[in-house]
Amino acid sequence: MKTPLFERPPSPQPRQRTIALPPPRRDGGQSVLAALWRRRTVRTISSRPLTRQTLADLLWAAAGINRPENGPFGGCGRTAATASNAQEIRLYVALPRGLYLYEPDAHRLDLVVAEDLRALAISRGQGAGAEAPVRLIFTADITKYATAGFQEPGLKDPEIQKSYYFAAAGLMAGNASLLAAALGLSAWFHNCDRLGFVSKLGLPDTMRPLFGLTIGRAAKN
Repeated sequence: MKTPLFERPPSPQPRQRTIALPPPRRDGGQSVLAALWRRRTVRTISSRPLTRQTLADLLWAAAGINRPENGPFGGCGRTAATASNAQEIRLYVALPRGLYLYEPDAHRLDLVVAEDLRALAISRGQGAGAEAPVRLIFTADITKYATAGFQEPGLKDPEIQKSYYFAAAGLMAGNASLLAAALGLSAWFHNCDRLGFVSKLGLPDTMRPLFGLTIGRAAKN
C-alpha cells in the first residue's frame, strides 16, 4: 500500500529542505487519446494527498528532462518545448508543508519557504481549490534568453519574449493537465497572485510569475 507523502506534518516536525523524487514512470495510466477525452477544468478539488510517485510524474511531465544528452543546441531536452531551448520557466510547487522549487536536472524539490503558500498560486480573493494538495506556479526567468542555444532576434525583444514565455507556460501546464487526466486526477489552470508571490519571495524584475495550476482529486459533491 502506498503511503501519501504530502499530508500536513505534525508540529514540531522539521520541514524537508530537499525532497528526492522517484524516477518518472515510462508507462501507466490511460492513453493520450483517452486522456484528451477526460480532460476538463475542475475547481472543486479535495485535500486528499498525492503519492510521491504521482507528484514526480506530474512535475516531470511539466518540466522534466526526456533527452539528457540529445536536446536542441547541445543541451538537454525537456518534455515541453521552449523558444531556442531557453528553458525559461521555473516551476514552483506549493504544498501544505512549504513552497518548493522543482530542479529538473536532479529531479528533486528544494525548499524555498517553509510555509503553506498555496493561496499565492491563485488570484487574490479566490478561495476555490485552496485545500488541494498540489499547486504549481509557473514563473518566467527572463535572464535565460541571454544563454539560449540559438540567439535569434526575438529573444531580445520584450514583447516577443512575452509571447515566448506565455506559450512555454501553456505547453508545460498542458502536459501536466493531460497526465493528470490520464491518472484520473483533476486540474485547474488559472492566474496566480503575482504581486503577492513576488513580494513574499523577494523576486527581482527578471522573475515573473505567470499562472498557477491546481491538481488533485475531484471533491465529492
